[in-house]
Amino acid sequence: MSTQKSWRDRLASYPHLPNVKEIPLPMRKRHGEGTIATPSPREVEEAMRGVPEGRLATVLGIGEDVVVRHRATIGCTVTTAIFAHMVAHATEEVLEAEDKTPYWRTLKIGGELNPKYPGGIEAQMTKLEAEGHTVVQRGKRYFVEDFAKKLAGTR
Repeated sequence: MSTQKSWRDRLASYPHLPNVKEIPLPMRKRHGEGTIATPSPREVEEAMRGVPEGRLATVLGIGEDVVVRHRATIGCTVTTAIFAHMVAHATEEVLEAEDKTPYWRTLKIGGELNPKYPGGIEAQMTKLEAEGHTVVQRGKRYFVEDFAKKLAGTR
């Protein structure tokens, strides 16, 4: 029997989030004074679930929505990206199709596909193309063509 936590259990292990704190000193040179909002995994998952077929979201966009929701100065996009990754893997643990979060519709900054999602680039590309999106390769990376025109509001 495996002692490793499931992805769903990992998502549930952040009871102290969301939170809003003062921007830490090392970050103030770049971001200035103010507050930083760190989302909860549930907030990130809800935003990802809210993206309808044919539309897209980015980790940065979800982070910006968190900033507005919590009336903060900036959001923690690193934490948002980590939770998006965790949501994707937790979704693949679920057997019932109606409980699946359409994580493949959430892209990295700039419309880039996320190689860390379950099945890697190929799986995400297949799901996006099945929904009518065009994926293009630029160097070693893959992007959804004209992704900005297809962004959904996640608030």
